[in-house]
Parts: sequence; structure tokens; C-alpha cells
Amino acid sequence: MALKIRLARGGSKKRPFYRIVVADSRMPRDGRFIEKVGTYNPLLPKDSEERVKMDLERIQHWLGQGAQTTDRVSRFLEAAGVVDKKERSNPKKGTPGKAAQERAEAKAAKAAEAAEAPAEEAAEEAASAE
Repeated sequence: MALKIRLARGGSKKRPFYRIVVADSRMPRDGRFIEKVGTYNPLLPKDSEERVKMDLERIQHWLGQGAQTTDRVSRFLEAAGVVDKKERSNPKKGTPGKAAQERAEAKAAKAAEAAEAPAEEAAEEAASAE
């Protein structure tokens, strides 16, 4: 059985609240789980102690049993100092999307046209002055 330590969503619409659970990876996100090992409330301020609560002893136990953590839960554990920090690389994260690139190209073309127009007017004025 492949075990996962992951988030199970609770709370009402637009008011999320998550339980940190140990579950079989084949079960649905909010479905059956083996044990609840913590909670996460994203609506609380980031510096609040109540935002993320975990039973670190039980999490260590399940990690010893071979449970894998999801990315978000592993970040919580890294912040708590339970697991070593992983190096993450997403080189495409900062690049703009297709539509934004097209807008930037159109803006650059418009700026180039605007820069050429005064230069042409200045050349025409110089030619007419002679």
C-alpha cells in the first residue's frame, strides 16, 4: 500500500480548511484516510502558530513506514525542520504567458513607431528650412 501524507480539504465555499492526513494514495483527496496528523488554516496570518499544527512524532513514524509527502506538506515539514530542504527549480515560472508576450511585442512596436515619427518630422523641418 502506497502511503501519502497530504492535505484533505474541509471548510465551506471560499473558506478553506485542511487536515493533514496519512492516506492510501489511491483514495480520493477528501476521502478515507488512515490517521489525521495535523491541520492547516490558510486564512490565518503567516506568522500565526495556529496556521499549521502538526503531530511531528506521528509524522516521523509514518515517514519511517515509507509514507511519501506531497509538495505542500513537505514544505511545512521543511519549515518545521523535520526534513531536509529540497532544491526546487522551475525556470519557466517567471516567464510571461503567450498573450502577455504578444502585448509586450505590440507595445514595443508602437513605441518604435512613435520614436521614428519625431525623427522624420525633424528631418522634414530641417529640409524645409534650407
